[in-house]
Amino acid sequence: MFFIPSTPFLDSAFDVATLLFISALIVLSLLSISFIFNLCLKSRTALHLRHFNSLWTVRFLLVIFIIFWSLNELLRIPTLRRTYLYPFLSVLASFEEPQFCKIHVALSLGFFEPAFLVTLLFLVDVSTEKKTPNVSWAIAFVLATCLPMLLVQVLFLFFRPFHKLHLPLPEIFVRNYVVHKVEYGGRMVSCTYPLLNTIMFAAFGGAFSMWFLFSCWKVLSLVINKGLRLRIYTLAATVLVPLPLQIILMGMTVLWKPDHPAFTAVSFAAFLSTLICAALGQGILVIKPIVDSLAAGGDCCRWNGKPKTTEGVEIAVSAD
Repeated sequence: MFFIPSTPFLDSAFDVATLLFISALIVLSLLSISFIFNLCLKSRTALHLRHFNSLWTVRFLLVIFIIFWSLNELLRIPTLRRTYLYPFLSVLASFEEPQFCKIHVALSLGFFEPAFLVTLLFLVDVSTEKKTPNVSWAIAFVLATCLPMLLVQVLFLFFRPFHKLHLPLPEIFVRNYVVHKVEYGGRMVSCTYPLLNTIMFAAFGGAFSMWFLFSCWKVLSLVINKGLRLRIYTLAATVLVPLPLQIILMGMTVLWKPDHPAFTAVSFAAFLSTLICAALGQGILVIKPIVDSLAAGGDCCRWNGKPKTTEGVEIAVSAD
C-alpha cells in the first residue's frame, strides 16, 4: 500500500487528483509542443511538409491556451493558493485572498477555456479550405471572439453593476467565494462558480456548440475515408458532450456550500470534463495530424477526399 506524505497543499483526495490531472495535461501539452517544433524543423528540408506546417502557430496557440487554463485551475486549490500564492502577492500589494477566486473565474470562463475552444473550431474550419488563412487572422479571430466574453465576466465579477443599480440578486448569482471554518479555529476561502457567470458562459457554450456542430457536419460532407470520419466523430463527441456537462455541473454547485462533499465532487467532475475535452482535442488536432503528416506525406490536415498536387507530386489523404 502506497503512502503519500502529508504536505501543506495535499490535504484532500480531490486536491491530489486535481494536481495529478493538471500535471498530466501539462506533460501532454509539452509533448504536443515538441511534435510541433519537430515538424517545423523537418519542414525546412521536406517540401511536402511546408503546407501542413503553415498552421503550426495556430496549433501552438491552442496548446498554450490549454497550459494556461491548467495553471489557472491551480487557483481553485485552497491550501495551495493560501500557502504559496497569497503570501507572495500580499507582500507586493494589498491583495486579498478572495481576489484569487474572481481572477480564476474571469480567466477560466472568460478567456482561457473559450480561447482553446475557439482555436479548436478554427482548426476544424480551415481543414476544409483550399487556401490556408493567415496566422494573424487566426489570432484576430480568437481575440475577437473571446475578449468580449472576458470583459463581460470581469464586469460582473469586479464591478457588480446590478448592485450599483440597486437591483438585488440572490446570493448564488454573484457569490464567487465562501469563507468557512476549518480545524483548530482556522478559516479557509473556497472558490465557487457564480450562477450569473455560469449562465453567461452557457450562452457562449450554446452558440459555440452550434457553430462547431455545423463545422463538423461540413467536414463530414467532404470526407470519404472511414478512419478520418471516425476521427471527426470522436472530435465532435469530445467537445459537444463535455462542454454541456461542464456547464450543468457548474450550475449544480450552487446547491451546496463549498465545505460539503457533494460540492467538491461536482466541482471536480466539471473540471474533469473540461480536461478531457482539452486533452483529446489536442490529441486529435495536434499530435495525431502531425504524426500522420510525417508518416504519409504532409497533407493529412485536409479532411477531404480529393487528392492534391504539391510541388508536382500528387498526395492523397491517407487511408486507414
